[in-house]
Amino acid sequence: MSNILNITNGDCAVEIMQKAGVPGVFLPWRDVLHDGPVPEGLSLEQLSEVRAQFISDQGWGEHQHIKQSFIERDNTLKSFESYDKVTLWFEHDLFDQLQILQILDWFHAHYPATQSLSIICVDQYLGLLSPDEILTLFEHEVPVTESQLKLSNTAWSAFRSSTPENWFALLKADTNPLPFLKVAILRMLEEYPACSNGLSRTAHSALNIVQQGETNPGKVFSLYQKTEERRFLGDSSFWILLNEFLGSSPELLTLSDREELDITANPDNKLTISTIGKDVLSGERNWLDIIKLDKWIGGVHLTPANIWCWDSATNSLIKST
Repeated sequence: MSNILNITNGDCAVEIMQKAGVPGVFLPWRDVLHDGPVPEGLSLEQLSEVRAQFISDQGWGEHQHIKQSFIERDNTLKSFESYDKVTLWFEHDLFDQLQILQILDWFHAHYPATQSLSIICVDQYLGLLSPDEILTLFEHEVPVTESQLKLSNTAWSAFRSSTPENWFALLKADTNPLPFLKVAILRMLEEYPACSNGLSRTAHSALNIVQQGETNPGKVFSLYQKTEERRFLGDSSFWILLNEFLGSSPELLTLSDREELDITANPDNKLTISTIGKDVLSGERNWLDIIKLDKWIGGVHLTPANIWCWDSATNSLIKST
C-alpha cells in the first residue's frame, strides 16, 4: 500500500522517513503549540490564522509564507479520505503530545468508521534516528482507538480552555489510552510561573545554568536540554526567554555585547547573571514584580489580572488573588 498519508512532528523526521523509503505522502505538523495562544472556540482554520500570526510575530518567518503553509497543511489534512490509510508518527515529549491531541481531536469530529487510522508513538526522537531505525518503528504501529479519540477531544478542549483547571484535572484522570500524555500534562503545568519566584521551570533552569558559571548562550541551551527528561523546547523559543531576561528592567541577565540573541548570534557573546537575577533565582525577588506578565499557555492568557502559579512542592495550581 503506497496511498498513505503520514503525519509527523516536523521536517527532520520527514527527511529521514523519505530516506528510509517509508511509502506515502508526508505531512509535517509545523507548530510549537506549547508556545503562544491556542484559544478555545476556533475552527482549525481560524486557529491556524492565530498560530501563523504568533509565529511570525516571534520573527520565525514571514507572515504570508507561514499562513500559506498552514493553509496547505490544513487542506492536506482535510483531504485524508483520498488516502487508503493515515498514519501518525510521533514522540513522547510535550511538543509531540500536544500535536497528537490537536490532530486526534480533529479526527474525533471527522473520522469515518471506514477509514484506516493508525499511530506510531515511541520514546525515541524521530529526528535523531537513522533510516534503518525508522523502519523498525513499524512494529509499534497500532490502530487509533475510540478511547484515544475521546481522550484527545477532552484533553485538547482542556488545553484550550481560558482557565487551567480542566488541564490540571487531567492529572487525576485516566490517560492510559495515550501513555505519554500524563507526563506532558505535568510538564506543561511546570511552565506556569512558580509560586516562589514567578519563574517557569525552563526559566529557572536557564538562570541557574548561567549562575553556575556557563556564559556561552549555545552551551547554556545544551545544558538546559540535559535538564529535561523528555526534550521538547527548540532553541528559537529558548532565545526568546533569554532575551526577556536581557530586556527586563532591571535586567536578570547581561550580555557582553548588546545584540539580541538568536540562532545567528555572535558565539563569543557571554551571559552574566545580575544581582537581581540571583535574587529572583533565590526567591528574594519575584519575576512577576519586574515584568508585565503577558503570556499564553494554551487558552490561558496570563496577565497581571489573571495570574496562575505552580507549586512544584505540592504539585498544585494556585490562582493569585
